[in-house]
Amino acid sequence: MSTLVQPVPLKLAKPTLPQADSCLVVIFGATGDLTRRKLVPALYDLACVGCTSRNFDVLGIGRSKLTDDDLRARLREGAADSNEARNFSNDGWNDFAKRLHYLIGDANQRDFYPRLKAKIEELQKNGASRNLLFYVSTQASLAPPIVEGLGSVGLARNTEGWTRIILEKPFGRDLKSAQELNEIVAHVFDESSVYRIDHYLGKETVQNILMFRFGNSMFEPVWNRNYIEYIEITAAETLGVEGRGAFYEETGALRDMVANHMLQLLMLTAMEPPVAFDADAVRGHKVDVLSAVAPMTKDEVAQRTVRGQYGPGQIDGKPVPGYRQEPGVKPNSVTETYAAVELRVDNWRWAGVPFYLRTGKRLPGRNTHVVIQFRRAPFILFRETQVEDLMPNQLVLHIQPEEGISLRFAAKKPGPAMQLGEVDMDFEYSDYFGQSSNTGYERLLHDCMIGDATLFQRADMVEAGWSIVNPVLDVWKALPPRNFPNYPSGTWGPKESDELLEREGRRWRNFEK
Repeated sequence: MSTLVQPVPLKLAKPTLPQADSCLVVIFGATGDLTRRKLVPALYDLACVGCTSRNFDVLGIGRSKLTDDDLRARLREGAADSNEARNFSNDGWNDFAKRLHYLIGDANQRDFYPRLKAKIEELQKNGASRNLLFYVSTQASLAPPIVEGLGSVGLARNTEGWTRIILEKPFGRDLKSAQELNEIVAHVFDESSVYRIDHYLGKETVQNILMFRFGNSMFEPVWNRNYIEYIEITAAETLGVEGRGAFYEETGALRDMVANHMLQLLMLTAMEPPVAFDADAVRGHKVDVLSAVAPMTKDEVAQRTVRGQYGPGQIDGKPVPGYRQEPGVKPNSVTETYAAVELRVDNWRWAGVPFYLRTGKRLPGRNTHVVIQFRRAPFILFRETQVEDLMPNQLVLHIQPEEGISLRFAAKKPGPAMQLGEVDMDFEYSDYFGQSSNTGYERLLHDCMIGDATLFQRADMVEAGWSIVNPVLDVWKALPPRNFPNYPSGTWGPKESDELLEREGRRWRNFEK
């Protein structure tokens, strides 16, 4: 029986967050890409700055035949190359690696879970924490058997400490499967112990949406239908499916992005002010937003949604293949790599204000942003001047790759004539606060360790999101597209997407750099 070594954290910076409870983190899918590039680097950085307890360990689960040292070597490469591990050093890693352990097993087999329980008890006898945090970093189909397996051996109900579980998206692939998954989870875990993670919600700008809206008196009073004409939410990627063709064939852009990340941004942008920044208040108001979005009829799906699939083209001057030429993709695939939808939040604040959401792969720029388009001012004052038109003000919340906020407004050009020019006021987190942002996992993992569920999805939130997306999925399945591929790689999607806005005299805001 091995003796658990308790390493002393190497503090390279002052803690930016309070120290979390002691815990044993059990990661299903420990040899996967997400664990290597995101999860372990984030845990390492939390340990380095003193945000984890001295009594903190990680047990990785995987089917690969590895030793503890094999896993440590593999994860070291990911941490060294990751932006998440901002305090990486050889000494720091050697100290942290003592916390890492590995157990070979197939999480899909029920007879694995008694062995898992025995391993956890062995680690605890040698000093590991009684608090358990399970992270399901696997394909979505493994989530139900993992949840049921943990329940079968009593690991979901911890009498000597707390037990929590983190589930990665997608939470089902439609409303029915999401409801079934929620039912399985609710049978084993208390809802208060379930953390459905979306790493977008860990990004500084996403969290800052609420602070920006409700903490600034110059913006809060105009954040409604009286002053805002429309809102655009874009998540653009230059990458293709990057070797995940088989996965993407079963998913598509609507399930992968709109049903998760983009609805989260919609909720934060449109929600009412909570009475406090706690989990129940914030998540309750977010669900209210989705409840106010009426599901589309078949005719509305035809009029207010657009789908696309990229063909061959160029990205950064280099030729790239079309989606149908990617490994693992069917030569006649009708899976969408681009989706645009127009949603209406039918409540008092947003009645009549369209929310345009779009996401796509192989676009000219990688950028996620929220555009608030304000209504134009009256033109009466400028009728006798050289001013031909008044440009609307725009507020842009930049989520990635750079995180910041910009405001566009009109100013008079120098000279005797009355002429207006566009002015942009820009703010970036890295310039102003002098520190780089991370991908969000560091903050979210820490929140789970301290029991703060504010930035995580609740079961009713997941089902409300699928209620919006489901009618679109049904119509798209019944009427397969006939013109795929319909946009070349390196362009801003199908022309029908531009027409979605142009028929109202509007256009998308594109950022290529």
